[in-house]
Amino acid sequence: MTPMEASTRTREICELAPVVPVLVIDDAAHARPLAEALIAGGLPALEVTLRTPAALDAIREMAQAPGGHVGAGTLLTPDDVFAAKEAGATFGVSPGATDRLLAACEEADLPLLPGAATASEAMALLEHGYSVQKFFPAEASGGAPALKAIGAPIPQVTFCPTGGVTPGNKADYLSLPNVVCVGGSWVAPKDKVLAGDWAGIEELARAARS
Repeated sequence: MTPMEASTRTREICELAPVVPVLVIDDAAHARPLAEALIAGGLPALEVTLRTPAALDAIREMAQAPGGHVGAGTLLTPDDVFAAKEAGATFGVSPGATDRLLAACEEADLPLLPGAATASEAMALLEHGYSVQKFFPAEASGGAPALKAIGAPIPQVTFCPTGGVTPGNKADYLSLPNVVCVGGSWVAPKDKVLAGDWAGIEELARAARS
């Protein structure tokens, strides 16, 4: 899969819903019901961050949920890429990008949403063939005004802003012509996950979808 083909697939996944839940999962037993609740609420593209020992097992569980597209976030190394692919991830997300990481995703046929925070980073990724990118950390990098400014001279790149995106500011991002979706963790708060409040999470997903 070439970077251009991978970016086309990434765009298709990002266009499924306006919000991609960013999930930090400590217990893989929560993964399947959490995925089912988010999918039922209208958010089928899910990012499981590789920040916990349970992450890969969580991806395996979520990959079995009908109608979902489970991605692996916080990809930092080629080993992360191959482990995520083996676990069943159908796309990857990274906070930034290196040549080794990009090469590993291309070798593994894993569509990647690579991170960029500046015009130079966005241009470098575009040069590689990645036209869909993650704007990270969104709020710390200037928020929606910064992304609007980057979009003016580089309209070829579409972004998924992540990092500090909330229900209160997501509309600011989604109103921009160069934003396809946003990434956010608020749809799966830790207290509701620990309590097994799947109905409450489904309701948060429906609100985010609307």
